[in-house]
Amino acid sequence: MEQLSTRQAALKPKDYKSDNKPVWCPGCGDFSVLSAFTKAMSAMTLDPERVAVISGIGCSSRIPAYLNVYGFHAVHGRALPVAIGLKITRPDLTVLVAGGDGDGFSIGGNHFLQACRRNVDITYVVMDNQVYGMTKGQASPTTAPDWMRSKLTPHGTRINPFYPLVIALASGANFIARASSNDPNGTARVIAEAVEHPGFSFVQVLSPCVTFRPEQRDWKKIVRPAPVAPTADPAVAARRLMTDDNFFIGTLFKGGRAPFESGFAPRAEVAGELERSFGLTA
Repeated sequence: MEQLSTRQAALKPKDYKSDNKPVWCPGCGDFSVLSAFTKAMSAMTLDPERVAVISGIGCSSRIPAYLNVYGFHAVHGRALPVAIGLKITRPDLTVLVAGGDGDGFSIGGNHFLQACRRNVDITYVVMDNQVYGMTKGQASPTTAPDWMRSKLTPHGTRINPFYPLVIALASGANFIARASSNDPNGTARVIAEAVEHPGFSFVQVLSPCVTFRPEQRDWKKIVRPAPVAPTADPAVAARRLMTDDNFFIGTLFKGGRAPFESGFAPRAEVAGELERSFGLTA
């Protein structure tokens, strides 16, 4: 155990990166978020063999392939139920989920609500660029109603956008924060804080898509620290969100709800026993 602790303490952010090279567009904010993941893991001295990062589909969901930890690339919108199932059956693991605004708030929207409500001890990091980047620039759930660049919405979406922090608070998330990919060190601190807080933690990261939303380069000039300290009172957090312009960064809410406990204990199964349980052997 002492040798393991020494090895963990010596791990640098680069040690949490895999040999796979990211294929994001040059200038994509997700590069910085990947860096924030590795910095957070290093700061927390996490054992890579006890970390799992789950994702769905999309540019941001490529992150597990670029990390030197356990990972699982789920189908579109289903990362959260996979992560919850893993955490319930393996409570000894640190489980993080990486996704985007399309994957997480559209097809995965109901899973997001239920994950907040269940309050299982996982951390959900959503890279929000207000567009479907991997499928060539369609409007996403967080796209402003008057954005007209997409050929599919030449007159804008004409519908109200999804407000992730508002929905997370109303649904019962135990930790809620917003970060910016323009500040990877700050994002790393927020991710580490989210992981260490018990229960379901949600972090929205403003991560520009420079290919289909080049105007988002200006986010670097717009984002700023929230003028108020985090609160444990959901009513206070709700009032603060009424004056939020979606560019305040920092931790909004740190709740005190006890995380969901399944009662399962980690158990190593032998291959033969698993095969018999599924009827694969006579």
